[in-house]
Formats: sequence, C-alpha cells, structure tokens
Amino acid sequence: MDEERRGEGLSASPAPPQRILLLAVTLLVCATVFSLFYAFRERRDARQLAAGQQQMGLTLDQTRSQLDALNAQLSALSARPAAPSAKPIETQHIAKRRARPARIARARAEDPRWKKVEGRLDEQQKLLASTQEDVQKTRADLQNNLTSTRDELNGSIAKTHDELVALEKRGERNYYEFDLTRSKQFQRVGPISLSLRKTSTKHENYTLMMLVEDMHLAKKNVNLYEPVVFYPADSTQPLQLVVNRIGKDAVHGYVSEPKYGKSDLTASKTANPGEASSSGSGGNNSPQTDGSLPHRPEPPR
Repeated sequence: MDEERRGEGLSASPAPPQRILLLAVTLLVCATVFSLFYAFRERRDARQLAAGQQQMGLTLDQTRSQLDALNAQLSALSARPAAPSAKPIETQHIAKRRARPARIARARAEDPRWKKVEGRLDEQQKLLASTQEDVQKTRADLQNNLTSTRDELNGSIAKTHDELVALEKRGERNYYEFDLTRSKQFQRVGPISLSLRKTSTKHENYTLMMLVEDMHLAKKNVNLYEPVVFYPADSTQPLQLVVNRIGKDAVHGYVSEPKYGKSDLTASKTANPGEASSSGSGGNNSPQTDGSLPHRPEPPR
C-alpha cells in the first residue's frame, strides 16, 4: 500500500529536467526576438546615416560650385580695366536734378489721367470767370437800379439834418424825422408806423416792421442810407424811408412823402386859377427858411 501511494505522488509532480528544458526554450526565443529587433534597428540607423551623408555630400558639391562661380566673377572683375568717370559725382547729381522736371513734364503729358485733371482745371477756370462776370453784371444792375431810384426821387437822400432842411426848402415833399429804439411797439411817423426790431453797428444795417395802410411790412437787414421805397394807394410818387444814423438798439432817420396826392392834383385841376394861386401863396404851404422843419401834428394811431 505504501509503495502504491509513493508511485502516485511521483506521477503527479513533473520531472525536474522537463522544467529546465521549458525555461531554456523560453530564454532562447526571447533572445532570438531581441536580436532580430536590434538587428532591424541597426539596419535602419545605418540607412538613415547613409542618406544623411549623401545629402551632405550634395550640399558640399553645390557650395563648392557656388564658390567656384564667385571666384570666377571676382577674377573677371579684377581683370577688367576700370572705366574712367565722365563727370564728377556732384556734376552728375546736378544734371539729374535738371533733367528731372523735363522727365516729369513728359510723364504728365503722356499720362491720360493728367490730361483729365488739366481738362477739369480748365472747366473750373471757365466757370469761375463766368461767375465773376455774373457778379459784376449783378453789381452793375444793382448800381443802376439804385441810381435810377435816386433819379426818380430827384436825388433826395439826406445824410444829415442840414441836408434834410435843404430838401424841405424845395417844397416838393413833406419830411418827418424820427428816433426809434428797439421795441415791439409801433411809433407813428408821418403817414406810417414803425417798430425797430434789430440793429447791427458792425455791419451798419437794421431790421424794422412798418404799418402802412393796415398792412404789416418787414424790412430786414437794410443798410445805412439805403432808401426804402413804397407806393401808397393815393399817390403817384413813392414814400421814402431813410436811416442816416445807426446806434446800439436805436436809429435816426426820416420819412418823406409827396406833398400832393392824386385827390389833391384832381382838385387843383378843377379849381379856378385865382383860387389856385391864392392857395399856393398861403402861409401853411410855403416852406420855412429858418433852417428848421415845420411842426406837423401826428395823425391819430
């Protein structure tokens, strides 16, 4: 019984030589794989090294060829004789500066864009000349209109009180002097009412409102000595307003009207010659000669 048990125990455990053989085969396989991997790596490194050496050789060959070409050029330049300078450096610069405007002029003449610019400049000059002519013509027309207005009023524009007295002595028109201050209220001056709204001593002009026969008229930026002319319904000659002094928020001037209206002229035609002559020599209508304007009561507002 003991021998049988021993035989079973021996048959259950492997023999030691078999383990050793298995271990040796494993080591041999590992060594073979490692040697193959190392050989493959060495071969790859050898190929890369050979390719690098070949590329380096090509680079060296190209560098040598470039150096040879440069040496050849240097040799040719050193062997060529130096050309003598025709002009000094300063003279060459002066010649270039003198030739530059001519080149620029030729380039401008050949450039189509420059021709367009010249055409536009010509058009602008023509337009400017035409505008100047229009301005001169307009100025001449205004001057003629002002002259004709003065001729129509017999040159009756008084710049001072003495000139106004002289006009009054003619006996052709009635004159009313006034002093206005800036206000929205209307002031009665002869046949009209006036209201000064603005003055400018720098530009010598003024703005006022006029009440003429229940009509409101606005006169803006009227210049000094500029006559304001308007025709009433019962008159063949115009009324005239002139400002001959402009101050800060105040003006001084006068209003003139014809002595006789349409109704007076019609009545004088139908009247007897004796009555007309006697009425013409009356004291109320004869002009004063003492240098002062006659006092006339203002009509109700």
